[in-house]
Amino acid sequence: MSSVATVDHTAVEPAAREARIAWLLALPAIVLLFLFILLPTLAVIVLGFTDFELGYAGFRFVGFENYAELAGDRTFRRSLWNTAVYTVIVAPVSIVLALAIAMLIEAETRGRAFFRTVYFLPVASLLVAMATVWQFLFHPTIGPVNAFLAYFGIAGPNWLGASGTVLYGLAIIGVWQSVGFNMVLFLAGLTAIPRELYAAAEVDGAKSWFDRVRLVTWPMLGPTTLFVTTISIINSVKVFETVKTLTEGGPNKTSEVLLFTIYQEGFVYLRVGYASAMTVVFLAILVALMFLQYRVLDRKVHYA
Repeated sequence: MSSVATVDHTAVEPAAREARIAWLLALPAIVLLFLFILLPTLAVIVLGFTDFELGYAGFRFVGFENYAELAGDRTFRRSLWNTAVYTVIVAPVSIVLALAIAMLIEAETRGRAFFRTVYFLPVASLLVAMATVWQFLFHPTIGPVNAFLAYFGIAGPNWLGASGTVLYGLAIIGVWQSVGFNMVLFLAGLTAIPRELYAAAEVDGAKSWFDRVRLVTWPMLGPTTLFVTTISIINSVKVFETVKTLTEGGPNKTSEVLLFTIYQEGFVYLRVGYASAMTVVFLAILVALMFLQYRVLDRKVHYA
């Protein structure tokens, strides 16, 4: 006799119903993802192979001509270099300062809420509104920064007006912007560390503050550090407002960053096709950096 396998329809139907409900609930997010992320990205990639310019009725496909022009574009190469220098300064400095401030605030029992608010204020502030303040702070003659340096006998530079210092001045503002947000993330990570681990480490011989940080705090903050590093690099590479508001890429393009160059090509010179090719290169660099970072840092987190 042959046995016939029977299917329990009562178990299959609820599972199928749950799957349909899950897809229906996810459908609005999927539609928004397609309309506002995937579709615009696809449009930018396609436009990067055209000579499309705003104000002209037609356009033609030019293949890789835009990318060949990018290879010889000195302004594009300069903006890439400025963006890299800015990121190398802002990302690590803001991460280290944010971690130090978060640990100090976490160790402080009184006034913790006050210090959290004070350090988070730059994140909530509009940079356009703060531009006047920063222009005053960095003013070469009446600015408090140069006045402070003059107190120690140091001649302060023209921070936002000299080719040799403008990028460093913008980097200082970038650090000021980023520290508060990174601090909040590190505070969340520090709060999630069980206090029992510190007691156990002290029993095992970790008597000093440095030993407790090295054996408990830093390994437990691995995932948080990975996330903060990723966000910091992305925000640094995407710098635009400070350049647009304070320097307009000057003097002599020494503060022109990649997004500002894309803005100039697309919205000032109206060369949308060329600006789209720049955007594709920008996205490719960003994805490559994020992939490399996750490969390196995630491996360190797992081995820690």
